[in-house]
Amino acid sequence: MLYEMTIPKWFGLILSFSILFFAEVIVLFFPQRKVIETFADISCSASNLSGEIDFLDSYAFFDSDLISIPEVALIQEEFAVLGATHGERWVEVDLSEQKLRAWDGSTLYLETPVSTGLPWWPTPTGEFRIWIKLRATKMEGGSGKYYYYLPNVPYVMYFENENTPGYRGFGLHGTYWHNDFGTPRSHGCVNLPTEVAKELYFWVDPMLSDGKSTVWASENNQGTRVVIHE
Repeated sequence: MLYEMTIPKWFGLILSFSILFFAEVIVLFFPQRKVIETFADISCSASNLSGEIDFLDSYAFFDSDLISIPEVALIQEEFAVLGATHGERWVEVDLSEQKLRAWDGSTLYLETPVSTGLPWWPTPTGEFRIWIKLRATKMEGGSGKYYYYLPNVPYVMYFENENTPGYRGFGLHGTYWHNDFGTPRSHGCVNLPTEVAKELYFWVDPMLSDGKSTVWASENNQGTRVVIHE
């Protein structure tokens, strides 16, 4: 004789409530960050343009790793006040060599290895102008294993031209989440060692006003020219 095993109704209710309870615990203690789809024409857009450091957000997420933001990216320093624009200064980015050179006329000011865009997120070529400088901003995008969450990206210098508008998010900036300079690594921006980005940030125009964390280029305070080539 075969016996049918019956499960009491109260057991099913307890099981259902237990599953719901543990699901809520997981959501509460292990929050999932919103995954943002990266469109083909967007690079590393800023979440805000205040330029201020967010000291409450001290962790980043890149290449599936949780990263602590180093102190060098969070240092509050006095902003230099420059007396005149520097029309002869310009920045060269050589994609084939993965190098950036800053020139004062024909005199080399600094040279550094960089990381530009990966083949599927290329850095654009051409002649650009810096349209805004931000002491820090948050960048978030990508999806799946390419998802990134980068608060307090330091010393950001966004550039644009008539074919590549500023909203596309291409710029020069400091980088604390990797140290693979000399190799394409970015979502289209030009990744710089943070200390070099800091030096370049105060060297290029538009000029910062005393105590400010951000500055927009204008007719009377134009951005430095950026030339990017293969």
